[in-house]
Amino acid sequence: MSIGNYPEDERPFHDVSEESRVPVGRALQQARIAAGLTVDDVSSATRVRIAIVHAIEADDFASCGGDVYARGHIRTLARAVHLDPAPLVAQYDAEHGGRPAPTPTAPLFEAERIRPERRGPNWTAAMVAAIVAVIGFVGFTAVKGGDSGNDAKAQVAEGATPATSKSAAPKPTDTKPADRTPAPSDSAIAAAPQDKVTVQVSAVDGRSWISAKDHNGRMLFDGLLEKGDSKTFQDGSKINLILGDAGAIQLYVNGKKIQDDFQPGAVERLTYTKGDPEVG
Repeated sequence: MSIGNYPEDERPFHDVSEESRVPVGRALQQARIAAGLTVDDVSSATRVRIAIVHAIEADDFASCGGDVYARGHIRTLARAVHLDPAPLVAQYDAEHGGRPAPTPTAPLFEAERIRPERRGPNWTAAMVAAIVAVIGFVGFTAVKGGDSGNDAKAQVAEGATPATSKSAAPKPTDTKPADRTPAPSDSAIAAAPQDKVTVQVSAVDGRSWISAKDHNGRMLFDGLLEKGDSKTFQDGSKINLILGDAGAIQLYVNGKKIQDDFQPGAVERLTYTKGDPEVG
């Protein structure tokens, strides 16, 4: 055997597969170019940001945020450029320490389960509640007995029976609504004070909306008078009226009936002062 010649089984072994293997990022880039796609096209189709696509094609997976996200991006980009993602993911795992083993589920032992603590009845709270109930019952009985005795003494002193006291109770009387003001009598209108302006508005021929203000512009009334309703207003110097349907209204001013010929449905704006309404 000559020097420099080695038997075939003693020649140095060179693994050229590692040297000739195309990096994962380079493989994705070549497939993208072969498919005629730009980085923008791949980013739009996969929703992976352009910067991350550029980094992955440069074999820089730091911007992916971890191995789990890196594997997901590799699968997504591989499908977009028509590559089988499984070999690329396996190559990535081989180059980055392999896929981590799943964390085993911790066994659940019967002895480790937290059992609720059994508690006995709270006798102290029960006794306190019973004492409070007894005290309340005794107090209620004493107050009730005192009231009954007082009622009996009052009935004996008055010489009346319970039935008589009930029958003597006054019967409720019907009251008219407060918003229905009865029309004043002629004598009341005639006795209107001379130092004030008094206006009495009556809806005699139908209902009408009216508005009344004093000399300061303060609203005295603003609403609807039904047929038969009446309102009386007083002020130290002036009453301003608006009649929605003047033909349905009868006016008495300072004790005198107004004889104006108001037309049905007509809106009238009137102002009355102290003294003779024909002059004011």
